[in-house]
Amino acid sequence: MKKVILLGFICGALAVVVFHQGTLYVLYHQFPLIKTLIGAADAFRPATAGFSLRPVPPLGVPQIVSMMFWGGIWGILLAALIRWGRMPDLLTGFVLGAVVCTVVGFTVVAQLRGAPMWAGGNSFVWIRAVLLNGAFGWGAAFLMRPFSVRGG
Repeated sequence: MKKVILLGFICGALAVVVFHQGTLYVLYHQFPLIKTLIGAADAFRPATAGFSLRPVPPLGVPQIVSMMFWGGIWGILLAALIRWGRMPDLLTGFVLGAVVCTVVGFTVVAQLRGAPMWAGGNSFVWIRAVLLNGAFGWGAAFLMRPFSVRGG
């Protein structure tokens, strides 16, 4: 159990920086190429390149630190699902991130922040959130692989 908690938290926090924010960075800086290749609408481009140091309430910690903390919490859940679940680890990570984290963000977190539920129906925000959160979940599962979270 200690292994699940410790590795889950560390890998989840690192996955925020490497995979979630890395994907956001690529989407922001390579948007002209993405637009050329797949014809993405301008509204799909993220507003920032990520790695924000803007203080967030209630503690005023930098946004990236807050995201790493919550990524660590999600990482613990993911490590437990990988250890005791039956789905392949990378698929479990992607589904947890893309589906569960996105739904929680669009409902519970949105309500706490006073933001519109389900991103106000903005499909560009939905697609971007699924991509970023899926990258986080897949990345967290990938980072856990060398540590043999799965098994007895």
